Amino acid sequence: MIEAVETLGKQVGVAEACRVLQVPRSSLYQARKPKPEPAPRPTPPRALSAAERARIREIANSERFCDCDPRTIYATLLDEGVYVCDWRTLYRILEEHDEVHERRAQRRAIKRGKPQLRATQPHQVWSWDITQLKGPRRCFYLYTIIDVYSRYVVGWMLATRERGELAEQLIAETCEAEGIEPGTLILHSDRGSAMRSQPVSALLKKLEVTKSCSRPYTPTDNPYSEAHFKTLKFRPDYPGRFDGLEPARDWTRAFVAWYNHEHYHSGLALLTPATVHNGEVEAVLAQRQQVLEAAYAKHPERFVRGKPTVARPPKEVWINQPEKDHAARPSAARPAASAGEPGAQAPSRAQSAASLDGDEHLATLERALDEADDTNIFLPKFEPELSKSP
Repeated sequence: MIEAVETLGKQVGVAEACRVLQVPRSSLYQARKPKPEPAPRPTPPRALSAAERARIREIANSERFCDCDPRTIYATLLDEGVYVCDWRTLYRILEEHDEVHERRAQRRAIKRGKPQLRATQPHQVWSWDITQLKGPRRCFYLYTIIDVYSRYVVGWMLATRERGELAEQLIAETCEAEGIEPGTLILHSDRGSAMRSQPVSALLKKLEVTKSCSRPYTPTDNPYSEAHFKTLKFRPDYPGRFDGLEPARDWTRAFVAWYNHEHYHSGLALLTPATVHNGEVEAVLAQRQQVLEAAYAKHPERFVRGKPTVARPPKEVWINQPEKDHAARPSAARPAASAGEPGAQAPSRAQSAASLDGDEHLATLERALDEADDTNIFLPKFEPELSKSP
């Protein structure tokens, strides 16, 4: 308020400004006087000296008490017959030096980047992991390598222990069997002991295979291996516990054959992993399209959305796909599919409306406004036109 009086006083005078703003002139004059520096606060005779305060900090930060809070330090020393200060004073001394927290030198957590891997064809990215299968007295360890793009199990091994040497043997044999060229493959895994072992690291360096690892405690960074193991353990004939190593190996061999050649994978447009891995997609899709077209020709009225088009597998597969920048994309309307494109049902609404006369066009718009999904699209654009309707 004093600042407002000063500002207004430059234009209409101090007396008038104080009268209008109802501020006593004595308050204004008092505020204009320079304020004296505050007198230093006297140190009470009972205060701790600088040497005593330094000694208390040394005790609190010692190796013995660096993990203890001030209350514990106070109680421990008191039980030993030592009194240095009250625990509240100890809090204040530590607070002055920003030491009311963990006072030990700690190792900082390493921020690991999110792995982002992209595959557009087989033999670009492999994912491998180890799961346990229950045996009669102990667990067996199932090593599995799958191709991320085709979901094809390219290699597997069942052993009685988890060791880096066994993983090294499996990876080497699988790369040789699949004919992997140096510098063309990325091998992704979590951070298990076998994955981080020296034999595996040395082998990948020798084969010129790029090593990729998930972030610690982040199973979603290795989703394809995790999903594969879930499919394995949710099979109807999965026994839960095997009688021995050979029965477990026989069951796994049958499962892998079924998974690769008979399992219609939902992530592959209901194609089998072997079909995608072996490059037989186009032939299978062409045969499926012929079947759909024959069914459409026989009963077109049963296909309410028009001529059916067979689903296709994705062109690229990601581990942690980067988020798309929607702000950079134009906010144009979704393009309409032409009648000749796959999945096309009918011309777009804009094209249909253009072929109508004025009254039919207005009636179409009014019907569209009754649909909740389209209200926000049509109302702002056609509100002036609708307001003129009778």
